[in-house]
Amino acid sequence: MADRQAVAEPAEETQTDEREETKRQPPYNVVLWNDDDHTYEYVIAMMMQLFGHTMERGYQIAKTVDTQGKAIVLTTTLEHAELKRDQIHAFGQDKQIKDCAGSMYATVEPAA
Repeated sequence: MADRQAVAEPAEETQTDEREETKRQPPYNVVLWNDDDHTYEYVIAMMMQLFGHTMERGYQIAKTVDTQGKAIVLTTTLEHAELKRDQIHAFGQDKQIKDCAGSMYATVEPAA
């Protein structure tokens, strides 16, 4: 039998390139504001469809908006927050309210 020797693979050198390091983007809140033109059911449905929240989480947000005047519905990057704000603005009127003027109002604010 021939003698076999294990040959070690050369260790790979890891180099860090400054461009490869991802910079952390500052967080932004999507804030939903209260009004008298939308039902809890509307808010819950919107939270489920746009944000993937559960019905329970949607209810909590609807209650917070109703009792405190506003609620943070998402904290994310600026670009994503602006997209979600725009989706809220485009969600449409509450069909359960006869004179509903349109979608709810949301803003994007830097997270504290």
